[in-house]
Amino acid sequence: MTLLVLLDYAAVLVFALTGALVASRAQLDIVGFAFLACLTGMGGGTLRDLLLDRTVFWIADPNYLAVASGAAAVVFFTAHLLESRYRAILWLDAAALGVAVAAGSGIALSLGHSAAITLVMGIATGCFGGLMRDVVANEVPLVLKQGELYVTCAFAGSLATVLVAPLGAVPAALACAAVTIALRAGSMAFGWRLPVYRARPPKS
Repeated sequence: MTLLVLLDYAAVLVFALTGALVASRAQLDIVGFAFLACLTGMGGGTLRDLLLDRTVFWIADPNYLAVASGAAAVVFFTAHLLESRYRAILWLDAAALGVAVAAGSGIALSLGHSAAITLVMGIATGCFGGLMRDVVANEVPLVLKQGELYVTCAFAGSLATVLVAPLGAVPAALACAAVTIALRAGSMAFGWRLPVYRARPPKS
């Protein structure tokens, strides 16, 4: 199993857990759990592969479906044990974001794409699954919450991939995941935010 495949599996697993936890907050049935888990776990990678004109990863290897569905089943029977499912979602999502961005940017770079495309693929892989999860669950997407460091974290992680790539694939993936997760964790733990637009009354 190559590093990039391992990263894809890890991203699918952890993002699927967040999707299933969101399903538990919405009190869905087991099918709803599986649907949200698969949507969240594989949404970003699907978009990446379609844009890069590759065979979609979970079609080439259906084991990803089993991983996401298994995560949904585990959460369906254990979610009630968590004191704060929302906090668990946030921290799991941060970990998944880091791994997914590393996978997306690493795959783009391994295919010989430019730095710009590598940045876009890292962001798309990391953000799209969670975006679809929140939209389907009728929640405000994390990527759109006021001032939240989310897409910024994915961008910084993808940039780390590009900068560290000359040292090898493993250091680049580690740097990407570390930067992404550290920024996202700082945003949640210390309230790091970007300035937001403040509307002003029109001049008379």
